Amino acid sequence: MQADKIRVMALCAIWRGDAILVQEGSDPATGAVFYRLPGGGVEFGEYAVQAAVREIREELEAEVIDVRLLGVFENIFTYNGEQGHEIVFVCEGAVAEPLFYDQDELIGHEGDHDTYRAIWLPLADALAGRATLYPDGVAALLQMHAEQRA
Repeated sequence: MQADKIRVMALCAIWRGDAILVQEGSDPATGAVFYRLPGGGVEFGEYAVQAAVREIREELEAEVIDVRLLGVFENIFTYNGEQGHEIVFVCEGAVAEPLFYDQDELIGHEGDHDTYRAIWLPLADALAGRATLYPDGVAALLQMHAEQRA
């Protein structure tokens, strides 16, 4: 995380029933466990939806299709004792390969050496406060869109 810079992020909700695929993380300073949708930074000259597709291809080796933008959040937070600031585009899409959904846990790759665990988190757990999903407000946004789809 670079201090004094606003990072532009593109994250993508991928559903399996009423659970969403999330990346698990923890704050090194506090040990607090949290979750966020998979995705990553938007590169200069790239639309957010394109960035979400690219990031999931790079990190989880999955092709995301039917991607659409759901909303945008501004997220100011503290991680590892440092303040961060993000503009987060939240998208929704589906993975083209049906067998992807059969995996209960996936290993994602960020960069050359870092890995993370991705799991299917019931949205109800985030809404009830049993799991911390960032950025704040994304669980409510996903619930609203899930109700509209039903």
